[in-house]
Amino acid sequence: MGSWWLEAVGWAGSAVLVWSLLQTQLRRLRLINLVGCVVLIGYNAVNHVWPMVGLNVVLAGINVFHLARMSRQKHDAEVYEVLEVAGDDTYLRHVLRVHEGDIRRYNPQFVHDPFAGDPSYLVLLGDETVGVVLMRDAGDATAQLLLDWVTPRYRDVTPGEFVFGPEGPFRRRGFRRVLTPPDMVEPYYESLGFRRDGDAYVL
Repeated sequence: MGSWWLEAVGWAGSAVLVWSLLQTQLRRLRLINLVGCVVLIGYNAVNHVWPMVGLNVVLAGINVFHLARMSRQKHDAEVYEVLEVAGDDTYLRHVLRVHEGDIRRYNPQFVHDPFAGDPSYLVLLGDETVGVVLMRDAGDATAQLLLDWVTPRYRDVTPGEFVFGPEGPFRRRGFRRVLTPPDMVEPYYESLGFRRDGDAYVL
């Protein structure tokens, strides 16, 4: 019976590792992979399979390193850059077209008007685009968001805070209230310190 349970632990650890590789969000992938490594370290140690213990110790260390770095960078304005672009910017339109399916999943009513006249923002990590924010000035220090979208890989890191934060372009333009897009799925503004006020979130 004991051997059966031990084998079950080994299979469970392997399943967790495979499951981790199916994750689209980087932080979640690293966390789940770390759990699988820890389980397999214990399983292989009990069975005295030391090469596999060593391999999983190394993998666990790599996961811990990347998780710690992601935690440090999560609120580091020097890591992420917010780039203002025109609504008809060629690269912006390319990003919206390539990710149209995922964008509509979280913003089902979104329609891009490249000639709206209000600024558009790309959130960059190095040369990788990790988010897009489109808005219009609704008056009375209120910004109506038309789109607030983050790529699946960085969705659990909330890079949008660099658009809405104290040093971001929204505050610099004098906005104090943010209206979310119609039917936006899973708005995250309360996690950035916003206060809900009816249909709006107050900075």
